[in-house]
Amino acid sequence: MEKKLNFVMISPHFPKNYETFAFRMKESGINVLAVADVSYDELSDVLKSSLTEYYRVSTLENYDEVYRAIGYFAHKYGKIDRIESNIEYWLELDAKLRTDFNVFGLKVEDMEKIKTKSKMKEIFKANNIPVAKGRVFSSDDDARILSSELGFPVIVKPNSGVGASDTYKIKSKEDLECFFENKTAGVTYIMEEFIPGDVVTFDGLVDSNGKLVFYSSIIHNTALLNVFTDSEDMYFYLPNQIPKDLVAMGEKCVKAFGIKERFFHFEFFRTEPKGELMALEINCRPPGWPTIDMFNYANDIDIFKEYANIVLGNDFSADVTRPYNCVYISRKNSKDYKHNYSDIKEQYSEQLVDVLEVPVPFRSMLGDEGYVLRDSEIKNIYDIINYVREVKK
Repeated sequence: MEKKLNFVMISPHFPKNYETFAFRMKESGINVLAVADVSYDELSDVLKSSLTEYYRVSTLENYDEVYRAIGYFAHKYGKIDRIESNIEYWLELDAKLRTDFNVFGLKVEDMEKIKTKSKMKEIFKANNIPVAKGRVFSSDDDARILSSELGFPVIVKPNSGVGASDTYKIKSKEDLECFFENKTAGVTYIMEEFIPGDVVTFDGLVDSNGKLVFYSSIIHNTALLNVFTDSEDMYFYLPNQIPKDLVAMGEKCVKAFGIKERFFHFEFFRTEPKGELMALEINCRPPGWPTIDMFNYANDIDIFKEYANIVLGNDFSADVTRPYNCVYISRKNSKDYKHNYSDIKEQYSEQLVDVLEVPVPFRSMLGDEGYVLRDSEIKNIYDIINYVREVKK
């Protein structure tokens, strides 16, 4: 009897739509094992039915406990073939476990290049990928010198961090002094020149040989840096027309960073006024929570199944034609909207594909609820956005 591939999922229950990874892998004949810090009874019935075995630890922050869990699985089921969470927060945990158990994928030695912005910048430069000027500063005085070299405004953010948290747009010497007084102790920061323009993303999946097998892009209505203080509802959409220069730059980054059998989320500036691309950062995981489902809605595919196929036999067989633009529109409970769910469903019955209650950790960015709609025409997407976001006067 042929041995099944052993895939260990770290924290498979969050976010909830990631449970589909387990379901599709089980369906494909993969042995799905899981480690998390919630009780088995808290797992959904779908997830329970997808797992061969579940091992609960008191906290995923305790490496010794998680190591023992993987050791138990290895003893009972044989060699562990994959360890993955697909979550930014657990990237380093995943890598340490892969290193210690000699499992395919990113290892401890790979973390610096995919977690620290200074190392990313080195790799961008080495591969002739345009990137903003800047570096890590070692002291307040060093930061003052660097700000003089770059000129205000500048962006200051953690050298290793996720998203736009703890990120500052500093417009003057006074702002810089204020930052020194309020910065987080023990955090290493990097300072970069401010790049006028919009952030665009290049997202997708590569097979185990590093071949790009699926790609998409995200366009936001506002920079994530503004989301936490902006009263405006955020929306973002996956366009069905992706610029050729973005695809070329994305492919170049995939090769530069040696990404294999992974989802990725690359961020670029589309600079003003020239409209050129400049690298911002890379993330070696799927884009945020609802977007992986939007890949499916925009393309009429099952990306979870395709991922399982790649893990099992390095096969991606979906026909990606991009028939739709797909939009996520956030709404806040604190606002009095002109159109309720029934209105939206009636007005856009053919376009509406999902209404989501946003998990608590994501609400500061993605609102309290989200509407997901699709349409082949980008003009119609903007009409939908205006309708869903309209508030009573």
